[in-house]
Amino acid sequence: MSEELFGNLVAFRSDEEIPGFSVRRMLLSDVPAVVSIETSTFSAPWKEGTFRSLLERSGVEVWVVEWEDMVAAYAILWCILEEGELANLAVRSDLRGKGIGSKLLSRVLEAAEVAGVRDLYLEVRESNGSARRMYAQSGFQEIGVRKGYYDHPREDAFVLRKSLGMKSDVPPEQRESGKRA
Repeated sequence: MSEELFGNLVAFRSDEEIPGFSVRRMLLSDVPAVVSIETSTFSAPWKEGTFRSLLERSGVEVWVVEWEDMVAAYAILWCILEEGELANLAVRSDLRGKGIGSKLLSRVLEAAEVAGVRDLYLEVRESNGSARRMYAQSGFQEIGVRKGYYDHPREDAFVLRKSLGMKSDVPPEQRESGKRA
């Protein structure tokens, strides 16, 4: 398996499989595990009801990485016409550094492209070096800074953007609504 080392982040090429891991859409039964990851990762975590409601909203892509029948990571993608936002991407703390985040990010980028997203945005903590390296490796570029964006601790956020190509096989009426062929 081909890999590159960036600090403590091992990034696997997206065309290779990570043994035992699979990426799939989030199910209602995944919500408790996702909330657990969210609570242990973020200083202002979203509530269980928020995740439940996301599963019913159009224009929202919610993905999980499953490993040994457990949720190892999750990602939330908003798609509005030709713009998208990677709202959250988190990996269980005991499984970080195994390329899971990179694998999940690759799948989210594919989903955004299929949904017709041309530009994908995200915010990342200034101190989150491993995530910043992962995003840079995936082609995201820093386009701005939000001063004091995060609390606990108070910290700036880097705003990143990645321009995506559009899948030519997705009809415009499906791109605009976020539907799939």
